[in-house]
Amino acid sequence: MRVPIGVRLFAMALGAMIVVGLAGVALVRWSFSSPSSGYDAAAERQQLSPFAQRLAGQYPDAGPWAIRLAATAERRAMWQAALDDAIHDPAGSSSMLAGRSGLLDANGRLIAGYRASPLLVALVSIDSISRAIVVDGHTVGTLVVARPRNADDALAVAFLIRQQGRLAALAGFALLLTTLASLLLAQRMRRPVHALVRGANAWGEGRFGLRVDARRRDELGDLARAFNALAERLQRAEGARRQWVADTSHELRTPLAVMRAQVEAMQDGVRPATADHLALLGRHLAGLGRLVDDLQTLALGDAGALVIQLAPVDAAAMVTALWDGFAPRFEAAGLTRTMEPLPANAIVRADAQRLHQVLTNLMENSVRHTARGGRVGLSMELSDEHCRIVLDDSAPGVADETLARLGERFFRPHAARRRENGGTGLGLALSRKLIELQGGELTFGHSALGGVRATVILPREA
Repeated sequence: MRVPIGVRLFAMALGAMIVVGLAGVALVRWSFSSPSSGYDAAAERQQLSPFAQRLAGQYPDAGPWAIRLAATAERRAMWQAALDDAIHDPAGSSSMLAGRSGLLDANGRLIAGYRASPLLVALVSIDSISRAIVVDGHTVGTLVVARPRNADDALAVAFLIRQQGRLAALAGFALLLTTLASLLLAQRMRRPVHALVRGANAWGEGRFGLRVDARRRDELGDLARAFNALAERLQRAEGARRQWVADTSHELRTPLAVMRAQVEAMQDGVRPATADHLALLGRHLAGLGRLVDDLQTLALGDAGALVIQLAPVDAAAMVTALWDGFAPRFEAAGLTRTMEPLPANAIVRADAQRLHQVLTNLMENSVRHTARGGRVGLSMELSDEHCRIVLDDSAPGVADETLARLGERFFRPHAARRRENGGTGLGLALSRKLIELQGGELTFGHSALGGVRATVILPREA
């Protein structure tokens, strides 16, 4: 069953108020319960009969109590006189009895004194003693006395009976205040909750642009800010997904369109099926195959299904072998290469095959995208926990806004990176993903040589 939050808050507040009230009653009973109070229950019972006789002697000659004693002051004076005449106790029994006794007429209505309410009787657990007031053989009223089960609680019971009207008014006011506070608090809580529900429903419909009010300075405000941050991430993820689909379609469509045009030209006899033309088709097919392979690897990496086999790898040996293997490529591109002395014991925890793939891709990028006559530098740094492999190249460099996007899928920073150069726009994105899956990091920055600095950070083997 669905219970509104306002009802829950009211129930909790009411329960707390009841507990506090019961604790207050118990405290009052405990505070006024003292064996040294001088209260004598037996003596009090003996005083009831003369008290009732005195009230009978003061019964009006003309009509019932309520008609004859119309004025409240007159009733009080009659009641106090009868009490003083009937009880002569300097220890204070008269005052205690006055607070716990009351005069009822023949119809059971209170004429003077006090009568405990049924709720107070239940809370304080008190008994009631009554003595009939008889005049000329007729019962004209009743003297009622509230008697606690514990005789030492007489003063406390008298106090509670005297104050029961005020306590009832206070309880009613507290109940009203609790209700208003619960309603206001529930309304204040329902508003942001409903906004969050509307936002979640909008997410379900694919609308991630909705934001909720996050100006509150409490837990609901923290929840709203977390909701907005999650919505922002989902919106970016949805935009990236749509861009990914569009870019993938574009990247696949372009080589397919070229190959289809080549094949149709050969079929129509416009272009002969020579070895050169078939080799061109083969190159397009190879590029398309690399693109599909990269897409599959990225998809597996995003899904966490890419197999990464971590093991101790000698990073210095791997870098040296790759650096020497790329020497002819650097020389053919007219680039000067310099490598600083590599540190010993550069053992990292990585997947050797994937790390080789990343370093090969980074060196390939330097060969393709560094202007002829430039330089490429390689260095390695060790710390207590990490190994840093730094690859610098010379111009052309990239702007700050472009540098921040390096590693995005299908992003090409400048015109030099064209498909004719063999780039798919996925190499850096794939390299970053592979390094992250190995517990490392791939960053890009400005190089002191004037180009781009690529830094591979990997955890060292313990």
